[in-house]
Amino acid sequence: MEWFEALLIVAVGFIAGFLNTIAGGGSLITLPVLILLGLPPAVANGTNRVAIFSQNIFGVLGFRSKGVSDFPYSITLGISAFLGAIIGAKIAVEIPGDLFNKILAILIVVVVLYPILKRPSKDDQPILERTGLKYRIIGTVVFFFIGIYGGFIQAGVGFIIIAALTIINRFTLVKTNSIKVFVVLVYTISALFIFIIEGKIHWGYGLVLAVGNSSGSWIASRLSVKKGDNWVKWFIIVTVIALAVKLWLF
Repeated sequence: MEWFEALLIVAVGFIAGFLNTIAGGGSLITLPVLILLGLPPAVANGTNRVAIFSQNIFGVLGFRSKGVSDFPYSITLGISAFLGAIIGAKIAVEIPGDLFNKILAILIVVVVLYPILKRPSKDDQPILERTGLKYRIIGTVVFFFIGIYGGFIQAGVGFIIIAALTIINRFTLVKTNSIKVFVVLVYTISALFIFIIEGKIHWGYGLVLAVGNSSGSWIASRLSVKKGDNWVKWFIIVTVIALAVKLWLF
């Protein structure tokens, strides 16, 4: 690996880690870069998981250092997504490279164009979290399918998780992001294991990318708590618009 490649990967990883922690879509940047550097699509997908795993360790620690977390619900969601990710990762390593690229292009467009849903409000009354048994069961089922998607492609899964938690449980965006990084950390373990045993990881690129992702995630997790929900909301909106423009025009 040349020094300029390492610098590029770290820089791209930092941006991706920051985006993934506050909003999502970081893998929409890292995957094309890894493929551009010569990795086959499946190997780029697996290599990206090394950075995702490291990134979310630092994201979880960053949110917890600010006192933001939701246990044991996040553990339940993480286990459900973990099981789904096994299925998704198996699909990813077995699919032909050309078909993978076509599916990736379609999924990216769908995910990025998914609207940022505004939480409903009535007569300016505060929105109460929905954490009863019914909503926790719904969330657990939904996150199994999110795990399948995340295990398969990862790109844009943050937007899906944000939508799920704000619709089902009506969590604030800061709390949603704290749960998101924990869930992704847990299910990435199963996806990463599949990619490892299938030999679909370039460890050199993966570990360098992990340095960038982890740094971006640590800063983003603490900054989002400090700035609050409204700042996170606008950051997500800007991110979605920028990624949509990139996909359509470049």
